[in-house]
Amino acid sequence: MDNGIGIGLGLLYLVVIVFIVASVWKVFTKAGKPGWACIVPFYSTIVQLEIVGKPWWWLLVMMFVPVVNIVFAIWMTNLLAKSFGKSEGFTIGLIFLPIIFYPILGFGSATYQGPAGAYGSMGVLQGQTPQGGSTASGSTETTGGTE
Repeated sequence: MDNGIGIGLGLLYLVVIVFIVASVWKVFTKAGKPGWACIVPFYSTIVQLEIVGKPWWWLLVMMFVPVVNIVFAIWMTNLLAKSFGKSEGFTIGLIFLPIIFYPILGFGSATYQGPAGAYGSMGVLQGQTPQGGSTASGSTETTGGTE
């Protein structure tokens, strides 16, 4: 009887792991990165740092600096949610209920909006002037001359 329960729980665990890997794989591919990168230790963190727009050396800080690694991991998760246009509430979900929120991010309608969602609806960095001279607020800029 105990062997049957152990095998059943082991299979359930395997199904959950495959589901989470498939979800993160999809998140990586939505961000334009190779999906297989999510299953390679250390490289997956480097790719996630690229997705959220942070430098690779964050990995070293996360590996060797106690307490700061927890802060950076939470920060990186928040930046991942923002990169897909989600709020801080979604970040809480990614941290405490990843089995629910990573599939929502990967298989749902969320689209990658650039590192930490830096790109606005006009496709330019927020706060910068797009090509053509009009700002995101609708005003136009002139380039010298008299009016």
